[in-house]
Amino acid sequence: MILVNKILSNRYEIIEKIGAGGMAIVYKAKDLLLNRIVTIKVLREQFTADEEFVRRFRREAQSAASLSHTNIVSIYDVGKDEETEYIVMEYVEGQNLKEIIRNYAPLSTEQTVELGIQIAEAIHHAHEHQIIHRDIKPHNILVTEDGRIKVTDFGIARAVTAATVTHTGDIVGSVHYLSPEQARGVQTNEQSDVYSLGIILYELLTGKVPYDGETPIAIALKHLQELPDPPSKFNPRVSLALENVVMRAIAKSPDQRYSSAQELLADLRKVQSGLPVQGVENLEEHDLETTRIHRSLSEDINSNLGEGMEQEIARPRRKKTGKKPQKPWLWG
Repeated sequence: MILVNKILSNRYEIIEKIGAGGMAIVYKAKDLLLNRIVTIKVLREQFTADEEFVRRFRREAQSAASLSHTNIVSIYDVGKDEETEYIVMEYVEGQNLKEIIRNYAPLSTEQTVELGIQIAEAIHHAHEHQIIHRDIKPHNILVTEDGRIKVTDFGIARAVTAATVTHTGDIVGSVHYLSPEQARGVQTNEQSDVYSLGIILYELLTGKVPYDGETPIAIALKHLQELPDPPSKFNPRVSLALENVVMRAIAKSPDQRYSSAQELLADLRKVQSGLPVQGVENLEEHDLETTRIHRSLSEDINSNLGEGMEQEIARPRRKKTGKKPQKPWLWG
């Protein structure tokens, strides 16, 4: 399916392909009616005859369109042109957070907190509207030239009131950022997004994720069975207050984790103001107990983590010029 130069619904002129994922292809386009550049996500041709995929695709638009926040990519339109299902979104010029991590991590406490606050504000806004992202990862977070965070790709977001149990073979979140409850395939809530944000904060501070492995299943088991090294082990400049925030956010047990993005946001603001943040008492003992409980879950994880995990969608970025990446405003 070649869409470049094609005009969808007599309105959206496709300019170029800028990314692709397991479910959709992403294009830069021009809205001829409003004379502005937009991003268009087009459902892959092989899925247009699959009613379940079409429903999932439309649900993404309906969920995200209800959100209006400066740190969330806006949804402008959803449509169909013959057999082409598409969503029209705000076009964001900049880098995704994964690119920034590769180029600049480890970041300072100040930089990490500034980014973390903006991401937490976006997640909190979504949670207020009963929407769980369920796939928070650096690839889904854009950073503009002036340091503004934009969370995107609510492709698997679901309303809290809808069924949130992950079915066998249907875990599509990137496994490095997957919460333990998602890995087990049980019901997820707002705390799953909190966990994923905690993993991102860890990566910003250290340049690495706390759990890695050769296969998705091996990584998922580490989320359940292993205790992470504190960020200060890899970056001694990490403040105690921020380390306490990160370790609480990535606690394996939801009982030990922040109960909401708002609660996490409040502690990040304390760190930004230079105030102390209390660590979680007996976190190691509590998480080790959780580890013992879940030692026998490798078969369950194997059944839940199928090979069909959705590939990350590449984000709009500048074309390579051979020059060193220009630091965005936040790193000036």
